[in-house]
Amino acid sequence: MASLKHIPAPQPIDDFAGWLDAFTQATVLLELAALGVSVLAAWGLVAALRKALGQQQEKSIWFGRRVIDGVLFPLVLLCLGYVALELLSHFVNIAVFRVVIPVLISLVVIRVGVKVLQATFAESTWIKPLEQTISWVAWMAMVLWVSGLLPVILNELDLITWKVGGTTLSVRNILEGMVTAGAVLIITLWISAGIESRLLRSATGGELSLRKAASNAVRAVLMFVGLMMALSAVGIDLTALSVLGGAVGVGIGLGLQKLAANYVSGFVILTERSMRIGDVVRVDGFEGQITQINARYTVVRSQTGRESIVPNEMLITQRVENLSLADPKVNQSVSVTVGYDSHVEQVMALLLEAALSQPRVLREPAPAVQLANFGADGLEFSVAYWIDDLENGQGNLRSEINLAILKTLREHGIDIPYPQRVVHTKVH
Repeated sequence: MASLKHIPAPQPIDDFAGWLDAFTQATVLLELAALGVSVLAAWGLVAALRKALGQQQEKSIWFGRRVIDGVLFPLVLLCLGYVALELLSHFVNIAVFRVVIPVLISLVVIRVGVKVLQATFAESTWIKPLEQTISWVAWMAMVLWVSGLLPVILNELDLITWKVGGTTLSVRNILEGMVTAGAVLIITLWISAGIESRLLRSATGGELSLRKAASNAVRAVLMFVGLMMALSAVGIDLTALSVLGGAVGVGIGLGLQKLAANYVSGFVILTERSMRIGDVVRVDGFEGQITQINARYTVVRSQTGRESIVPNEMLITQRVENLSLADPKVNQSVSVTVGYDSHVEQVMALLLEAALSQPRVLREPAPAVQLANFGADGLEFSVAYWIDDLENGQGNLRSEINLAILKTLREHGIDIPYPQRVVHTKVH
């Protein structure tokens, strides 16, 4: 908050009488007129830019749902306010803009923090309290700055010090560090959100997985570098963090092995592209389509709508069947038993016709019918066929083929025998 002192705004009026006297001058009307022109000009510029882009901007950090919702409007208005302040200061005693400039600065800070957090953590429940905290801190800083109390409070806080090793810290240093770190992290999140939106734009399948891995890595690196810069700007010796880094390493080696293994496995999956978003896999007896690959876990959604959250370590260390990795074609088969008195060639032709009656069954490779076994109850035939749309389900197609087989065998009078057993009675 001490950085507010370096903003080229006019010094606040210290006494209340002078404050009232300044606002009773006739030149206040001129300042209000300049403020109105600035507001209209800012609104016109943002509206024109929004129209020139020619695309939906509801989720944009710069624009938002309406012209005045995003970051761009208060930022442009602040710039125009400084221009008006500079021009008017040569002719009149400034009163209105001494309040307007701090208010606009606070509004820009609030808009940037809130919009970036909403874009980065859209579904998090803790975003709302954090947004309110940013708003309260910004408005309180504005009030203290305008009233002239901010420099006094900062000087008093600078007197409360203690020594940590070779570094002397004060309450003011800590507050400045928190504000600087928060600002750097918000800017870092803003940059990473922009990079992520560009990387993930029009990406699908394996390309989507790889780009998501790249965006996560970029975000982590930017946040780490930003935090180090913030701590260094405050004056904290970063070499002291080596002890903390060693402790974290020991903690990961002992108590966080599984967690670290899942994160490392997630990075390996995304970089090797052994599994991609959209693949149909079978892991630990659960079969479904991969819908998300996160840093710690992967979400697999079955045809029934159930979702399985699979730790990434399991996908690396256990056997996983990827049903759509190299070739989307999958072979399936159904079995049917007919009586021994049936005409074998006719039965095979009818079974082949029943399989080909389904449009999902591929013509190349063509279905194949085989006499699989001489069963206890009749001749056992196997119908093998290929499909290339596994995501549309397997059981439903198998059911359709079985119904077609049952219908055609009944129409041609071919018997599907009941289980038969011969009982021998020995008479003494």
